[in-house]
Amino acid sequence: MTTAASPARRRISILGSTGSIGRNTLDVMSHLGGREAFEVPAITGMGNIDLLVRQARQTGAGFAVTADPDRYAELKSALAGSGIEAGAGPSALIEAGHRDTDLLLAGIVGIAGLAPTLAAIAGGADIALANKECLVSAGDLFTAAIARGGGRLLPVDSEHSAIFQVLEENQRHAVERIILTASGGPFRDHTREQMASMTADVAAAHPNWSMGIKISIDSASMFNKALEMIEARHLFGLRPDQIEVIVHPQSIIHSMVGYSDGSVLAQLGAPDMRHAIGYAISHPRRANLPVERLDFARLARLDFSAPDEIRFPALALARTAMQRGGLQGAILNGAKEAALEAFIAGRIGFLEMADIVAATMDRLDDGRQATGIDDVYAADREARAVAISIIADCGVRQTS
Repeated sequence: MTTAASPARRRISILGSTGSIGRNTLDVMSHLGGREAFEVPAITGMGNIDLLVRQARQTGAGFAVTADPDRYAELKSALAGSGIEAGAGPSALIEAGHRDTDLLLAGIVGIAGLAPTLAAIAGGADIALANKECLVSAGDLFTAAIARGGGRLLPVDSEHSAIFQVLEENQRHAVERIILTASGGPFRDHTREQMASMTADVAAAHPNWSMGIKISIDSASMFNKALEMIEARHLFGLRPDQIEVIVHPQSIIHSMVGYSDGSVLAQLGAPDMRHAIGYAISHPRRANLPVERLDFARLARLDFSAPDEIRFPALALARTAMQRGGLQGAILNGAKEAALEAFIAGRIGFLEMADIVAATMDRLDDGRQATGIDDVYAADREARAVAISIIADCGVRQTS
């Protein structure tokens, strides 16, 4: 009598495991079988070494990396005796991307996630993409790398996952538009005068989602939706004029696809990041996920309104970046990061963030194209430097 071999565990590496996306990913993996179902070749975090160590031990990760090079000794000591290899700094992040894996969850926030994700792509891994900046800053390079590597690109943002789920592959010729839904954030009903005095703590209080401070403030300014517009263009091969945004406060409809016959297909679900994460991990099958089931009688209503681009100019900046092309996406993102850090530090007001991004984009509108990743990094550095100089100049004018 022969015994059937147990199925091989699926290998999933996680970049950014200590953030909200990473924690939710590990929660989904635990629900779907944990160590019996999944092998974790690599796992990475930033400053929360205690959590990174717990996650590495719980998953039996092969390689644990902190992005902070100064924390290597601490991480190595905490993992002593576990058999888990420790690493630190940018080169170790890239090594984590190189580790042989079936799927890489790209959850590092910012342009720091680009190089390790490209390393995994080169190895042929499928990519569950939660990092907007990879496509915003390096969309053409990124999609070309996916085509060469042969892996699949599976979106993890709830909006792009929704589109992915309802965009019928054999009907791409009939797609007229996609409609990204936006909660509107905590300031959707505020006047510009009210928004001008808002602090970072208030801006970070998202009404529907539990996210980090930077992502939450991006939602409040709708810069997150601006990045998602650019991301959608690259993910789905769309023209800028095919990408729409609608404010939907309940965050139940995650996004929609409109077809040439007038049909609009939508994906609905409770506002829970584990929907999109679970779909990407389990694709092409649907798994039994530990998420709330919708009670339509209790919902009663779903509201929609057009976004106000006077109060939320980030959306217009995204269209400008798409129309200009080249490295304008990287410039928009780099300037936005510098402005966001200045706002968090209390050096500029909430509404000034968009003004600084617009001024930086105009100053660096020279038609440059990205021929490699170094061009993207250079544009990011230059955009941050220009934005910082504009911020400093604003401070001088305000105090003079």
